[in-house]
Amino acid sequence: MAVTRTHRHRLAPSLLLALGGVLALTVGATAHGNPAGKAPIPKAARAVDTSRPDTVIGNGTPASCTASRVVKAVAKGGIITFRCGKQPIVIRMTATAKVYNDKPDVVIDGGGKVTLDGMGARRILYMNTCDPDLVWTTPHCQDQAHPRLTVQNITFRNGRATGTETMDGGGAIFVRGGRFKAVNTRFIKNRCASTGPDVGGAALQVFSQYRGKPVFIVRSTFGGPDGRGNRCSNGGAISSIGVSWTILNSLFQGNRAIGSGANPAKPGTPGGGNGGAIYNDGNTMTLRIEGTRIVQNRSNHEGGSAIFFVSNDRSGEVHIKGSTIRNNKGDGFQTHPSIFFLGRRITFTDSIVR
Repeated sequence: MAVTRTHRHRLAPSLLLALGGVLALTVGATAHGNPAGKAPIPKAARAVDTSRPDTVIGNGTPASCTASRVVKAVAKGGIITFRCGKQPIVIRMTATAKVYNDKPDVVIDGGGKVTLDGMGARRILYMNTCDPDLVWTTPHCQDQAHPRLTVQNITFRNGRATGTETMDGGGAIFVRGGRFKAVNTRFIKNRCASTGPDVGGAALQVFSQYRGKPVFIVRSTFGGPDGRGNRCSNGGAISSIGVSWTILNSLFQGNRAIGSGANPAKPGTPGGGNGGAIYNDGNTMTLRIEGTRIVQNRSNHEGGSAIFFVSNDRSGEVHIKGSTIRNNKGDGFQTHPSIFFLGRRITFTDSIVR
């Protein structure tokens, strides 16, 4: 295992540059993530222009913005915005919104005012190209370009997924197939199974991205102080198998992996507890983290209180740049502070990792 470490204890002034790409926020949207992050944003990772929506939920009053209208709009597909009044609004989701594979790509833009709340009872948003109930559109559902799902300028709270099998995670959002990105989005107090060796991702669980292209997470927040963290058996915030991620200018704080017994599960245990914030398993995949803070997360005395990354064929890579990883706790085993890594190469550039 080749490890390259340019591991410094202060961010170099030369890296404190302009973004090199505009992160488009809806007017009035609250900025999330790491405000000090300076990672440039590639075009593919930027927010979608929602100035011409296909569906506007609401007529200007809070009462007009309902869960049933969210579910209907997502099923229809296209660009979705909200008109719920001047004040922030919480929409309590009485059903899971599902993306249909034969409909247009979905963009959900909360304008910085909308919270979708699963009430601790259900997953909030679901996309699965291999689910026949959502219409099969190709003979290769595990590797198809569409639909694409984007969430931006919105909060997902109190989502809950049940079941301990590998694909039972994603308390707020579950994605299989197509493409997914989150821009200026917040995930708080989401939950999935408390035990299980491979189930994970209280906020996000992702599989089978088209041609191995990365999930983009941009200026987004997972958790926070005062009990706002997300919790699952593994990957308190996010989890995947065989998926690459590019995480830019974001914040992971107070998330917890609460399973016990690691993966594979130790004899007499249900398994889990790896990756306080991030859980990546699979073969060829790349985790890129730039301009991001990963702090105060916790694993359950298993691997990686911040990051658990295992490439089974040792072809996977992790690259951490201009980021801070510190004050994470609960490591039972680690290869670097707060990180358990098995793969081809891990690099640290102008980052604080303690």
